[in-house]
Amino acid sequence: MIASVDKRRSFAAPYAHYLVDNLFPKADADELADLPFKAPSLDGVSGKRELHNDTRSYFDEANMARFPVMARIAEALQSRQVTDHLAQAFDAPLDNTYLRLEYAQDIDGFWLEPHTDLGVKKFTCLIYLSQGPGHETLGTDIYASKTEHVGASPFIRNAAMIFVPGSDTWHGFEKRPISGVRKSVILNYVTPDWRAREQLSFPDALIRL
Repeated sequence: MIASVDKRRSFAAPYAHYLVDNLFPKADADELADLPFKAPSLDGVSGKRELHNDTRSYFDEANMARFPVMARIAEALQSRQVTDHLAQAFDAPLDNTYLRLEYAQDIDGFWLEPHTDLGVKKFTCLIYLSQGPGHETLGTDIYASKTEHVGASPFIRNAAMIFVPGSDTWHGFEKRPISGVRKSVILNYVTPDWRAREQLSFPDALIRL
């Protein structure tokens, strides 16, 4: 993970963001992509992930006990070695935060309105997992403003888009066909104000730098 971050590609426009490849060991990325979580139904509703909070999956205590690969990833991202490196590489305010990891599965009909992640999220890393026909076009959409679309990140297994949330970090997902299931991991470090403690990997362990 540290080696991947050190080889990051940096972009200044429309806001500071970064692309990395081979973030996890290949075997772990492949194992994550094949975890047997059932993709939730949208029931015709999309636009915000919180509209389906009751069907979302996390690297929480139960899932980490069930799937050791989830525990390995969470423990690495909680470690002082990795958090120090992320904080320095991205000038990210990770001190006094908690680790939150979501296992996201998106099906045809899914879309996300442009948003910034500004607030309780202090670091965002969108890690891509699935492969299949057309999945290379399913990257995160990037905007110069809430209404000005400028492009999308490449969707490649074990690659990621990273940014430190700010007032200009507009991103989302334009509605387009999804063949099969679009799988990704959403990595955030969040402040103690995060209310859904059950979503955290280590709810009793603050990141301390």
